[in-house]
Amino acid sequence: MADESSAADTPAPRWFRYLLPFLSPPDDLTPHQWRLLGLLGVTVLINHYDFGLLGAALLQIQQTLAIPEDEIGGVFGLIRLGVIAALPLAVLADRLGRRRLLLWTIVGFTVCTTLTAFAQTPLQFTLFQFMARAFVSAEEFVAVVVIAEELGARRRGFALGVLAALGSLGNALAFIGFGFIEELPFGWRSLYFFGAAPLLLLAWLRRSLPETRRFEEARERRDAKAEPAAGGLQPLRDLLRMYPGRVAVLALSILPASAVMIPASAFAVKFLQEAHGWTPGQIPLLMVGGGALVFASMALTGTIADRIGRRRLLIGAMLVNAVGLALFYNAPGLAVIPGWIVMLAGLVSADVIFSALGSELFPTSYRSTASALRALLWTLGGSVGLFVEGWLYTPSGGHALAVTSLLVVAWIAPLAVLFGIPETAGRELEQIAPER
Repeated sequence: MADESSAADTPAPRWFRYLLPFLSPPDDLTPHQWRLLGLLGVTVLINHYDFGLLGAALLQIQQTLAIPEDEIGGVFGLIRLGVIAALPLAVLADRLGRRRLLLWTIVGFTVCTTLTAFAQTPLQFTLFQFMARAFVSAEEFVAVVVIAEELGARRRGFALGVLAALGSLGNALAFIGFGFIEELPFGWRSLYFFGAAPLLLLAWLRRSLPETRRFEEARERRDAKAEPAAGGLQPLRDLLRMYPGRVAVLALSILPASAVMIPASAFAVKFLQEAHGWTPGQIPLLMVGGGALVFASMALTGTIADRIGRRRLLIGAMLVNAVGLALFYNAPGLAVIPGWIVMLAGLVSADVIFSALGSELFPTSYRSTASALRALLWTLGGSVGLFVEGWLYTPSGGHALAVTSLLVVAWIAPLAVLFGIPETAGRELEQIAPER
């Protein structure tokens, strides 16, 4: 394949050497592939910063906008459902190309994130964040598709590790910024505004990105057969008709996993402040106490996935997350720190591997649509988990027992992965899912 062409002696860029000095890169990545990895990796970083900020400043946002305690889970869940609006954008990426969507979504996300900083009511905040989630979700899963299509089988694992590390860095930046929330002139609003500022520069840098080779080849084959571009949601209907088994097992794996992981992460900082008396200034201690370990482990995710396989790593990540969740929400004192480290490491690893599977298990003609469907399933499961947590909050007496109770469904996802998901590590995309 053309994407396996080497570029020996091409040095790793400075951003990689500075941010990931402990990670050994492949020696045959081309300058184009390095540029793709950098520009698209920023997408994951911004996504995790934006949603990490929502989790970190949840208590302050709730107080400013006067959101009732038994409704905050529902607000969080509605925001996450913004990924539903991202599905039509993904279909467009399979019709019009990956490049156009990457340019459109970054502009939409910039506008919505800026508006979030000026929200005055719970409805405005929910609406702006819902729209921001739609644009950034579409942007992230199209970015994963581009990485999968432009980096070959021997490099996809490495790229997964880089994306995971940058996502972890985005979370860290949100937590670090939150530590200054009481000193900032407009509190949490300033943090959203700071997050939106660099996005226009990113959009300008992306203007010269070419279309992926695999998409161009698929479009040429379609043109040669005189096939019209699929209209509406036809790619989604074709995907469900041609690959019902893979879609079903992916759903059975993702829905219960996200129903447990997302609520546990969403209420973590709020729980520390309410149950353990932590102040916003103490929250960055999580970064000192364990954030660096999470960051380093995430950078190695892809390498480990290539060596032991996607399935083993995913099952392990889900089990690790469950152990960390139980420890974090039930341990006394500073024992919550190792619980948080283990819980977050499992969450980020599982999210990244699921993202990879969403793009690897399906052919080029439907890859962006499939990636969006994966994101939709992840968000739907998380939203259901958040609504259930809100329903359990009052009878359980608090977030600790409400979140821990969600573990009753945690066993479903590992079994679905073990018996239903094919291994994709080390295989070219055309071997995993040939065009039909």
